[in-house]
Amino acid sequence: MDLNLDTLKREILDYLGASQFGVFRSMPGTLDALPVIAWDVETFPDYRMFLEAAQKAGQKLVLLSALEFSDEELEEALEELENAHLTRDDKREYEKTIRGARRHTGATCSIELAFDYNSHLYLYELRTDWYEEFMEAVEELSTFMPDDTDEFSGDEHDGLGGGFYSNN
Repeated sequence: MDLNLDTLKREILDYLGASQFGVFRSMPGTLDALPVIAWDVETFPDYRMFLEAAQKAGQKLVLLSALEFSDEELEEALEELENAHLTRDDKREYEKTIRGARRHTGATCSIELAFDYNSHLYLYELRTDWYEEFMEAVEELSTFMPDDTDEFSGDEHDGLGGGFYSNN
């Protein structure tokens, strides 16, 4: 069963509003490049347990970000699909997954809560199943993209050092 993160986001905001925590609303994806210690949301999905751990660690500030699925993200994925080297049947499968996400445009697809403790960032992250499936498809598509082109001429490299034919 897929999560409704819009409802959960409102619940988390209400909970934080009634708590002693200050809330820093961070941009989605800003934690991607940082080393984090991830909360086990599969075994312990309750965000209140995560916030209780932050409280017991003496934290007063938590980071909160929520990502809404956008048309731009969908269009970028469709453009990658168009440029990918795939069979027609494979393209149809990817297109079905990507276009299936369209009905979720504007919906919250990811929520992150985080706090800093002893120079470590602790993270609670939830993503919807449909967004995970979408992201997996996009990541797989990147492996089917055309080879790099020559940055000066725009010609594709054939791996043979210039495309000249030799009779040797």
